[in-house]
Amino acid sequence: MALRGIKVIEMIGLAPGPFCGSILADFGATVTVVQKLDPSPVDMMSNGKRTISINLKEKEGVKVLKKLCATSDVLLDTYRPGVLENLGLGPDVLLKENTKLIYTRLTGYGQNGYFRNKAGHDINYVAMSGVLSKLTRNGQPPQPPINILGDFAGGSVVCVLGILLALLDRTKTGKGQVIDASMTEGAAYVASWLFKSHNSNLFSGEPGTNLIDGGYPFYTSYKTKDNKFIAVGALEQKFYSNLLKGLNLSEDIYTQGEVDICKKRFKEVFLTKTQEEWCEIFDNLDACVTPVLSMDEVDTHICHSSRKSFYKDVNNSIQPEPAPKLSSTPGVASGKQTLPKHGEHTITILRELGYTNSKIQELIKNNCIYAHTNSHL
Repeated sequence: MALRGIKVIEMIGLAPGPFCGSILADFGATVTVVQKLDPSPVDMMSNGKRTISINLKEKEGVKVLKKLCATSDVLLDTYRPGVLENLGLGPDVLLKENTKLIYTRLTGYGQNGYFRNKAGHDINYVAMSGVLSKLTRNGQPPQPPINILGDFAGGSVVCVLGILLALLDRTKTGKGQVIDASMTEGAAYVASWLFKSHNSNLFSGEPGTNLIDGGYPFYTSYKTKDNKFIAVGALEQKFYSNLLKGLNLSEDIYTQGEVDICKKRFKEVFLTKTQEEWCEIFDNLDACVTPVLSMDEVDTHICHSSRKSFYKDVNNSIQPEPAPKLSSTPGVASGKQTLPKHGEHTITILRELGYTNSKIQELIKNNCIYAHTNSHL
């Protein structure tokens, strides 16, 4: 696996940090999640990772984390700016002790600037990035795309990119560095194409009236007879012609320029058949017409089953396989493993750091760490 041998310390946090760690784990990194003494009620992404429970309010707990970082490649910090510095765990300290450490900081608005300490969630970051303003139709309030764009695309994935770039640079310089990943800036960067095309003909109208934001009848979705949906992306003329063939409509009447007429008629026609019936019709027509798959059925569609794009985890829930697919060092989904118990690997990790059984017992007694079980000490 591509990241085998890379050691990552992930400070427990909400979705963006854990998914960042999961991507690294999927491609071979050893990821250790630093938990608080009390279990987190939202820890859903520690599969395939190790867990150690440390009380960072105690000096001995801080020492444990320092030792972990001294022997690791990456620290993933998702706390607000200044939190780790106040514990004596800032980049100046840790990079001095481990010059190869990649000190990664993932926050909403970055480590400096006017908003550095301001609270927020995905909707705020996407709003501040400028992208949310595009996610509207007919003058209605913009609707966030759940928390995919800020938390995961602009946050987790862009952060992983930064880590990989820093690891690559380290092979040349031998030194680590600090990564300042802002989810707001990440969301804007992911949307670079939108910024470049903002004043072009593609987006000359109000949001929701343009070519690829739902304003045209050949690039939108339609309800079917069985209350499911079909997605249409017939932008080019050859695809549009095949769309009309599938709908059994005349090219002379329903040209791409007849927006209002086509909107009304397409809506009526798609309601006459079920989603499955439309899929059968368009199966042999290259028209960029596909079903809108639900998350409960996505794995069984031949598009995905033929590539084994999804798997079922230990809870029988459908999950995506790691992407992209690498020919020589493919990823292996960490989600196929069971979720570790709170503090499950505390003792094992401390032993690896050179702590004796008596010292570990002392740390447990003094409430500096928590171990799932200490019966074998």
